[in-house]
Amino acid sequence: MCKGCVHANYLREEEEGIESTCPFCRRPVPKTAAGAKLNRTRRIEKNDPAAMQEEGARCCVEKDYAGALELWTKAAELGDADAHYQLSVMHYFDRSTERDVKRELYHMEEAAIRGHQIARHNLGCHEGRNGRMKRAMEHFIIAANLGDDLSMKKIKNGYVEGEVRKEDFAAVLRAHQAAVDATESPQREEAELAKQRGLSRIPQF
Repeated sequence: MCKGCVHANYLREEEEGIESTCPFCRRPVPKTAAGAKLNRTRRIEKNDPAAMQEEGARCCVEKDYAGALELWTKAAELGDADAHYQLSVMHYFDRSTERDVKRELYHMEEAAIRGHQIARHNLGCHEGRNGRMKRAMEHFIIAANLGDDLSMKKIKNGYVEGEVRKEDFAAVLRAHQAAVDATESPQREEAELAKQRGLSRIPQF
């Protein structure tokens, strides 16, 4: 469920004057931090990777990197793309672990395989730094096709420098625009505006 849908659900509840419920399970939203923590703990006990992701993010805010590592590792074992990405970042920044490039790349690749745009872009950057521009552009093309703007910029530079063929560049432009259009909606725009104004009820970490 996207943030636009979550925000729209909260607005509907306010307009109708009904009790606020979780947009996922439809149960009443906890009114205290302790209640929310208890809900996440119960979800984690049931192997909910989304709950592990959320609690891992909170651990990072509190600088409990060992706790985040444990939660994200478990979520990654359950196949969560975001958890794999977070672990790759954790290894890169040497948080709670000694930097392990092999593990960093492993988690980056696992996240990319599962459709994580930023992980795919980072793989392209890694290949580029090591002089493998053809492979770098292949990663950037996949990420751009998913709607990643940074990868699209890399491809534009690659086209100017002769590393991307004209027909491939044109195809990526169309695919990137289609992906961007598919993610746009009035609800998502309202959610982003509320976030900028500090009025969002969606948890931020």
